[in-house]
Amino acid sequence: MMTFPFLTTALLAPVIAALIIVFLPKEKVKFYKTTAAIGTGISLFISLYVYFGYDQATGGLQWVDFGRPIPWIADLGVTWHMAVDGLSLPLLLLTNLIGFTAVFASWNVSKRPKELMILLLLLITGVMGTFVAQNLFIFLLFYEVVVIPIYIMVVIWGSSKRVTKEYAAMKLTIYLLIGSAFLLVGVIALFVKSVALSGTADMSFEALAQIDFPEQFQIYIFALLLVGFGSLLSMWPFHSWSPDGYAGAPTAVSMIHAGVLKKIGGYGLIRFAIYVLPLGANFWAPYIAVLGVIGVAYAAMSALAQKDLKYLVGYSSVSHMGYVLLGLASLGVIGVNGAVAAMFAHGVMASLFFAMIGFIYERTHTRYIPDLGGLSHYAPRLAAGFMLAGMASLGLPGLVTFIPEFTIFLASFEVFGWLAVVAIAGIIITALYILRAGANTLFGPANPQFKGLQDLKGPEMVPLVVLGSVLVIGGIMPSLLFDMIDSATAPIMTQINAALQIGGR
Repeated sequence: MMTFPFLTTALLAPVIAALIIVFLPKEKVKFYKTTAAIGTGISLFISLYVYFGYDQATGGLQWVDFGRPIPWIADLGVTWHMAVDGLSLPLLLLTNLIGFTAVFASWNVSKRPKELMILLLLLITGVMGTFVAQNLFIFLLFYEVVVIPIYIMVVIWGSSKRVTKEYAAMKLTIYLLIGSAFLLVGVIALFVKSVALSGTADMSFEALAQIDFPEQFQIYIFALLLVGFGSLLSMWPFHSWSPDGYAGAPTAVSMIHAGVLKKIGGYGLIRFAIYVLPLGANFWAPYIAVLGVIGVAYAAMSALAQKDLKYLVGYSSVSHMGYVLLGLASLGVIGVNGAVAAMFAHGVMASLFFAMIGFIYERTHTRYIPDLGGLSHYAPRLAAGFMLAGMASLGLPGLVTFIPEFTIFLASFEVFGWLAVVAIAGIIITALYILRAGANTLFGPANPQFKGLQDLKGPEMVPLVVLGSVLVIGGIMPSLLFDMIDSATAPIMTQINAALQIGGR
């Protein structure tokens, strides 16, 4: 039975908005931004409608566009299969929350606003597509769409004192393309092997997960996918592109980059690598845990030494992704639930952080912490947004980040023991650099240099209100997030554990 294509509509809304902006007169700057806000707002409304309309008791893939996969390239088993489950829905919602608020975080951009909004809308579409595509080929297609807008946006609208924006853009792009090259090799090998074993060409995640690939093959291919997705997730030692990319990018790109681009890596590891290659995941899990803990400790110490606000949050994000890797490596329902929830929580927190830093830079023309101080005297709303993001970063109870981190520590301690203790120590370092940055940026004596500094107002309040509300609501009612995630991860991990014959590990 044909059903309305809600997910395809959500994908098309930003694209249609971008096409409208293309034909708008150059002087209609306000219309560019309004059109972009409407386009992302439609996608956000659809994602909320689908999220709260999902039947968690039934679980599985729901909201299938057109009621079934639409054949596209029959010889390769490629279909237009758009659907969501409890794993992809939180990340789809996250993408549209951040995409919508990123438009308002860019409201004051005066340099080529038309082109900025068009590229931003295309970037949001690409990221969104990776979370709703249930066919591997379509997933990779949307992933490649993401790379080009990011490079252009960093080169034209970026800013960085430590490195040039051209260097940051090129480094970011090269790392993403290298990661995609590893992914492509793994995907080709997996597809060829799947055809040889099953006799049919089918690139859907569900079909690939039903094939019993040889253990040695799984180990080799999982390593390729780990490098590809791990680079995107800024897994140590493939992380160095991330802080430079954050620092060089304009505010909207930093928000999407930290908020959802990294999450494609974590999502891909679960949806594709772990789900399809459970024996490979089991072999590499201890190594993933070690790399995750190294990333937590190394990036936290690096953040402690930063004087640039964007670099500080950039290294902080690398550290938080180490927790995600640790949760995934546990290969248990609790740990994976915590990892997915941590991706959602970090995305909201980091996006709010970068929005506030962007507003600070617009007003003071500096992100150098020693040059700042006392901003809360002049901009209390801006200071409140900064500190709310900071408290979420250090895992304050009552905010959305606390429960995910707690579940990751709980699951990883049971499996890895002392490694979890080292990771927990990262919280202490996080508290040090967050509290010190807040104190030196916002508090202390009023700085006469910033007298008359304008506080957040009008459209600038949207990121604070929307993302700040999610941080608080998610902390007070974590079941809104965890129940949804568990409806997908529980059956997935049950199937994986059955394949591994390790029962209730």
